[in-house]
Amino acid sequence: MQEDNYNEQNQQEEIFSKRIRAGKRTYFFDVKATRNNDFYITITESKRSRFDDGSFVKTKIHLYKEDFNKFSEALTETIGHVKSNLLPEYNFDEYSRDHNDGEEN
Repeated sequence: MQEDNYNEQNQQEEIFSKRIRAGKRTYFFDVKATRNNDFYITITESKRSRFDDGSFVKTKIHLYKEDFNKFSEALTETIGHVKSNLLPEYNFDEYSRDHNDGEEN
């Protein structure tokens, strides 16, 4: 009973969620709120365990509002570098059959 109370108190409210299926991986982008109505984003990668037991391995990043701009700029710059300098001939649109393919709200 005490454990249930602990889980309820520490569970953060989810405000928005975006799921992207990408081959063997699924990415989740979730906006959550703390008890003080402060917002943050969790980015989760979920993939099947390498063991054939049906379990999933999840890796999670918590991104806080004070880091949104720096994170966004660094991600955009890094992706741009790969596309422009490392793989300029690669067709990145090859995996974008449709803007909604593999994406769900």
